[in-house]
Amino acid sequence: MNYHVLTLFPDMILQGMNSSIMGRAIADDVITLEAVNIRDYTNNKHGRTDDYPYGGGAGMVMQAQPIYDAYVAMREKMEKPPRVIYVTPQGAVFNQQMAKELALEEDLVFLCGHYEGVDERVLDEICTDFVSIGDYVLTGGELPAMVMMDAIARMIPGVLHNMESAEDDSFGDGLLEHPQYSRPEVWHDRAVPSILLSGDHAKVDDWRRKQSLMRTALRRPDLLDKANISPKERNFIANFLENQKEL
Repeated sequence: MNYHVLTLFPDMILQGMNSSIMGRAIADDVITLEAVNIRDYTNNKHGRTDDYPYGGGAGMVMQAQPIYDAYVAMREKMEKPPRVIYVTPQGAVFNQQMAKELALEEDLVFLCGHYEGVDERVLDEICTDFVSIGDYVLTGGELPAMVMMDAIARMIPGVLHNMESAEDDSFGDGLLEHPQYSRPEVWHDRAVPSILLSGDHAKVDDWRRKQSLMRTALRRPDLLDKANISPKERNFIANFLENQKEL
């Protein structure tokens, strides 16, 4: 996976991504990261990349020219046209399935907007995907781009030492992850569930599955319609919710 980010703040991207698991993956050449400063490509002698919006209104708009020229310079190094993701609250909401799909790409380009947005004409020219990380507005696209790059990278073999970790994550099968416990066995008078100490892997798996079903039903019931759940498990959820009403 080769990440390419078009941004006004390349240091923000590089510093944010070159640590922890992502930093290790970059150091090991499992993924590569290129942060291109859009300002380096402006024709404006003062280094400006924005101007007032036509039609009036508050704020400034990022201009098409420097973004396009930065993209063209980047594109020349690739064998085929890449998917270009514009990070915007107007896009489709990012989710785990999208992360899995994007992880199959060889190159991904993220365009990070600022101010009141980006000239629509360059979006029409270069962007293939419009993606949001939620229904709220941030000051720029760098943080959402890093969120997506992190989630996508976890789906790439070699990024995590144990791919089972990615498969067991929340949303891996459409459900929230089961509770996790570690040492000590008793903490603040709260003991680890005895089933996890039994050594019976079948019973542990069954307990974890039921915990995922219950946790999803309580915290994110909206996920259940699309989750991979058997009729027996749906009956289990219905009985669990009915018991919750009686408590």
